[in-house]
Amino acid sequence: MRTVVYPGTFDPITNGHIDLVERACRLFDHVIIGVADSPRKKPLFTLEERVSLARMTLRHLENVEVCGFDTLLVDFVREKQACAVLRGLRAVSDFEFEFQLANMNRALEPNMESLFLTPAEHFSFISSSIVREIASLNGDVSKFVAPPVAQALAHKFGHKPHH
Repeated sequence: MRTVVYPGTFDPITNGHIDLVERACRLFDHVIIGVADSPRKKPLFTLEERVSLARMTLRHLENVEVCGFDTLLVDFVREKQACAVLRGLRAVSDFEFEFQLANMNRALEPNMESLFLTPAEHFSFISSSIVREIASLNGDVSKFVAPPVAQALAHKFGHKPHH
């Protein structure tokens, strides 16, 4: 059974993330969404909220599991017996950091492969940070995130959800 880990902060999970997960599901037997605790990033949503939102938005996919983690990625990947890590590349600007991360992970765990998928064109500009910014200013994010995420963002910022 081929297992891949798709790690990230997912603060919050977006349609771009969902697109990547759906495509990973066609390539792997088992896809584990590793929601990183990432306290240094000061996430808007708690780890529990991010895990819950990811589970809600990905429940249509049978071979997906969502787990929170607060360890080194290589340790999480080892624990889950995954053969690879999946990362999304939206733009060339993502590449340099992701390349550095992949090489560091390879140094820590030589058997761990890093795979990169690019999002569908209409998702390439979506990022969690931009979605959070729009939502904080009471903008409509319903085109960029699943309904439960849009509701959670509106609630977090004390706005009424857009319809």
